[in-house]
Amino acid sequence: MTFPYKIIDLTQTLSSDSPSWDIGCGFAHQTTLNYDDCPSRVKFKVQNIAMPAGIGTHLDAPAHCIKNGLHIAELDLVGHHLITNCFVIDVSHKSHEHYTITEQDLLDFEHKYEMISEHSFVIFYTGWEKFWNDADKYRNNLVFPCLSEKIAELLLKKNIAGIGIDTLSPDRPENNYIVHQLMLENKRYIVENICNASKLPPSGAYSMVLPMKIADLTEAPIRLIGLY
Repeated sequence: MTFPYKIIDLTQTLSSDSPSWDIGCGFAHQTTLNYDDCPSRVKFKVQNIAMPAGIGTHLDAPAHCIKNGLHIAELDLVGHHLITNCFVIDVSHKSHEHYTITEQDLLDFEHKYEMISEHSFVIFYTGWEKFWNDADKYRNNLVFPCLSEKIAELLLKKNIAGIGIDTLSPDRPENNYIVHQLMLENKRYIVENICNASKLPPSGAYSMVLPMKIADLTEAPIRLIGLY
């Protein structure tokens, strides 16, 4: 039986050169046993990895900025709509490093396509992912396209499950992280550093947000998959 959906990998590849919120990546892997040193007949290569929890394409759980909020392992795949329908709002044609995505962008999308449905995952495609392989430019002193407080409030009224964006964050520091606060205090989730969102249709697709299930984490790397 042929799988009925086209699969789009929305996940950035991690390496020691990947951009991060802090200056310097923090991601590293080390080989602790190589094939030539393995004493068994079947040769193995064994590695360790070290990294911040919030690097690459990753999920922010409510506990990331809400005391006593839900942690990563407490987010249920079904109950918290980690597998759901998704929308892609493309603002790349007018986006720039100081661009703020507004409620008008959302209203324009709904006028052209369809209304955002409840429990959906809403991805904002700004085109910023094109700088991923240039860590300094991607970080850009934390100046990149972000979301406004008003659009976050409007999305909450629509009872969405979560938001995603192809930058380091839906907030710039200058806005005091209001989008994080609004989303996470209302038990929504946030996905950052998405790629390939332009390969999904604006509506009619599905998303699978699949974090590593680690206890007591407020953030975790994910494999983000789009289906249509």
